Amino acid sequence: MKSNSLTYEELYDLEIEAPSNVVAASSATVNAPSPFPPNQLMLLFQATDWEEFIKEWAQFQKQKYHLVSRMGGANDYGIDVACFASNHGFLGEWDCFQCKRYKDALTPSDAIPEIGKLLWHIFSKTISKPASYFFFAPKDCGPSLRKLLLNSEKLKAKLKNEWEAQCANSITTTMTVSLDGPFEVFVDAFDFSIFQYKPTHDVIEDHRKTPYHAARFGGGLGPRPVIGLHPDEPTLIENRYVEQLLEAYSDCGTQYSAHGELEDGSVFKGHFDRSRESFYKAEDLHRSARDSVPNGTFENLQEEVYFGVKDTEEDEHETAFNRVKEVTKTAATLNVQANGLHGWIEVKDLQGICHQLANDDRLRWKKP
Repeated sequence: MKSNSLTYEELYDLEIEAPSNVVAASSATVNAPSPFPPNQLMLLFQATDWEEFIKEWAQFQKQKYHLVSRMGGANDYGIDVACFASNHGFLGEWDCFQCKRYKDALTPSDAIPEIGKLLWHIFSKTISKPASYFFFAPKDCGPSLRKLLLNSEKLKAKLKNEWEAQCANSITTTMTVSLDGPFEVFVDAFDFSIFQYKPTHDVIEDHRKTPYHAARFGGGLGPRPVIGLHPDEPTLIENRYVEQLLEAYSDCGTQYSAHGELEDGSVFKGHFDRSRESFYKAEDLHRSARDSVPNGTFENLQEEVYFGVKDTEEDEHETAFNRVKEVTKTAATLNVQANGLHGWIEVKDLQGICHQLANDDRLRWKKP
């Protein structure tokens, strides 16, 4: 690879950004009904919508690849989004996605210049050959381009026939790139089967696996994921709210310094077990939210619960145990329909959030 290749550090600087205009999801947005499926709504995207959509889509690619970079300008090379399987950049395995927004369905005249540019830079050893190169766009690939991408030999012949008209003077501003000599030998030997199209419904299925899909297209969140049971014994992440519960129980007379001292069948043991169950229910909701809605949506729910129960927490109560019971009882009655997670939220979640807040000392059961 020539010294003018981008290093991994330079590629890291080009890492595709997270979406810039995403806010916590509301129920109205997430559950908005639409008479049109996402692939039809994509046809209405303006340029800024498409750019944000690609950033959202790229977040799913980041789960599959070591690095996802957005190329452009002098570093275009016929690449729009480069997905690297390792920290070796172009020295390792990588895939290319050409996902620019075009007014119409993609045609051979859209694809041929990009392919020509990529071939030249691979030949010049500026970049390495990608394992796969995908075209996709809001209006998909037109039938002429689809046919060519399904027949690599015809695609190669088309490129060679169109080289002078579409590629020779568009690859670089410093020279005319002729298809002859060693470069022509290289193109003749090149495996054109790497060039493929990615249908918009496949792109949408990728996007569906990001936290942005429901917020962008509506239609609801679907069934809530089932994550699993909580551990039998409290873990380190539970230390503070467990400590607070033991203080609340101790405020009724008998002192408790560890949860193991709670007697089976007692009111306190039953309450403790339910509290842990609800805490982990809220933790599961938080994890599901990270995969299903934009950042801040679950945190907004926590804030709603905090403001909804804080007055009850500040009220006078006979014991700290009474306080925690009244606070969680209040939480269970809160109207949180405006939150983007509405439809997934259960009573256990709302009560579990109280214990999350106690874990952070935002709620205190035993007052000084």
